[in-house]
Amino acid sequence: MIVAGVGFRRGAAADEIVALVEQALARAAMARHELDRLATVEPLATLSTFAEAARRLAVTPVCVAEQALAAAAPRGRTHSGRSMAAHGVGSVAEAAALAAGGPRSELILERIASASVTCALARGEIRS
Repeated sequence: MIVAGVGFRRGAAADEIVALVEQALARAAMARHELDRLATVEPLATLSTFAEAARRLAVTPVCVAEQALAAAAPRGRTHSGRSMAAHGVGSVAEAAALAAGGPRSELILERIASASVTCALARGEIRS
């Protein structure tokens, strides 16, 4: 299971989220059909932009609770002061990908960024 974790400013467009996820997949030498989930933190998951991006990517949108985000954060690699101030984690994208992937998930691409969006990829546990 491959999870794209994203963080974004409230004014970000779905187009920018989709474009950065596609860029992340290309950097990881993965095809778009390999992506299973798009994850973000709870306050952002309620925005129509997130749902639209998941729809365009044809993946399941995953809402990550703040507690799960914080629990996954130590496994992340990026430490952004802005993300720490806003959400208490070094990278929303990395923590969301890891949390949605499960406790044994691993980052396969560290956070990348565009003007308003961040994205990271994790390989998650295969659940039956």
